Amino acid sequence: MSGHGDPIPMSSRACGPLSGVAEVPGDKSISHRALIFGAMAVGETRITGLLEGDDVLDTAKAMRALGATCTRTGEGEWSVHGVGVGGFSEPDQVIDCGNSGTGVRLIMGLVATSPFAVTFTGDGSLRKRPMGRITDPVALFGATSYGRSGGRLPLTLVGAEDPVPVEYTTPMPSAQVKSAVLLAGLNAPGKTVVVEKEKTRDHTERMLAGFGAEITTEDTPEGHKITLTGQPELTPQDVAVPRDPSSAAFPTCAALIVPGSDILVPGVSQNTTRNGIYTTLVEMGADITFENARIEGGEPVADLRVRFSELKGVEVPPERASSMIDEFPVLSVVAANATGKTVMRGVKELRVKESDRIDAMARGLEACGVTIEEDEDTLIVHGMGAGNVPGGGTCATHLDHRIAMSFMVLGMSAQKPVRIDDGTPIATSFPVFEPLMGGLGAKLTRDNS
Repeated sequence: MSGHGDPIPMSSRACGPLSGVAEVPGDKSISHRALIFGAMAVGETRITGLLEGDDVLDTAKAMRALGATCTRTGEGEWSVHGVGVGGFSEPDQVIDCGNSGTGVRLIMGLVATSPFAVTFTGDGSLRKRPMGRITDPVALFGATSYGRSGGRLPLTLVGAEDPVPVEYTTPMPSAQVKSAVLLAGLNAPGKTVVVEKEKTRDHTERMLAGFGAEITTEDTPEGHKITLTGQPELTPQDVAVPRDPSSAAFPTCAALIVPGSDILVPGVSQNTTRNGIYTTLVEMGADITFENARIEGGEPVADLRVRFSELKGVEVPPERASSMIDEFPVLSVVAANATGKTVMRGVKELRVKESDRIDAMARGLEACGVTIEEDEDTLIVHGMGAGNVPGGGTCATHLDHRIAMSFMVLGMSAQKPVRIDDGTPIATSFPVFEPLMGGLGAKLTRDNS
């Protein structure tokens, strides 16, 4: 399945109990960063467990275009020969980041302190997403940019010839913005400081430290403060990518709402800046046990045993939003199968993801008979109890992989099949979604095949 091909309508229908082992792909956030930091190290970085979805493969292409060598050596195994901090060369082609907001924003930060121009583009979804949140802070280093109205792609970024370090307070909780500023700071002299009012996923900080950068973090009255010393020599690493907690959420949530289900999801990252969905599911009454806790690739991981559960609606506190921002679409599906209402506040960042995810989920759930309330920063789902969602709707995915997979999960317990207009975006983050879910017992079909 290709995220860049012709639309493929898909349907999901009620199935028997899900069972078996769900070997979900490697973490998308860490996969992007492993390629990028490997490209900035001097020598060979070896990566295992890399997510080989379209988003990450587009980042690998971008690193090659900037002068690094990225070679696939086996399934999920890659070798990256880096050029060192400040060693990138001007690409002779446009950098196409496909559907990946993470990829384009991190790479913009990466090249913002290199003295050449790079032009970025992406698919129809990515070209709608705001890039001013990156171009504004990197301008403080001395970079300039020229793009469409609203800072949208296609956009050309001209890196600073004589970059200066900056101190920047992020205006919204965004690991992409924080990471872009830190990546720009790598090739600037002195100390670059980022202050977050709300702490976001910390993969960049963890991996920078692992590659040998001098980086410190502390909690201050102003917020979470990260200080990076620029112009280090990064040391190549062996990176073992843990399994993606965002991808793991789909089989996990499916098992919770399909009666009789009992599955194992092994090796899932339990980084506290990413596990808000699992905290919320347990609060809803989910039967999830976290087994064999351990450290892999510098990240805490565990095996998840997940069983069907009678769930109740909850209120998700807004301060948890940043640790589960990508999981709200599938949480809304779980909420539709719970009893009582689930209130999700502090979720306005969903409006500017691959799609307006609040609107996309609200319209799709309504088409399947679920009552929804929403405002700019809130989504409320009125639960109907397990097996009581009517289904029968056709849901627009808006080129958004998580919207597509969420409605496929909804169909697994709905009374009538749920259809999506296009399943191709799923390949951006979860290329084995169909065979994996089918192997557990789900009934997914491609409607034009």
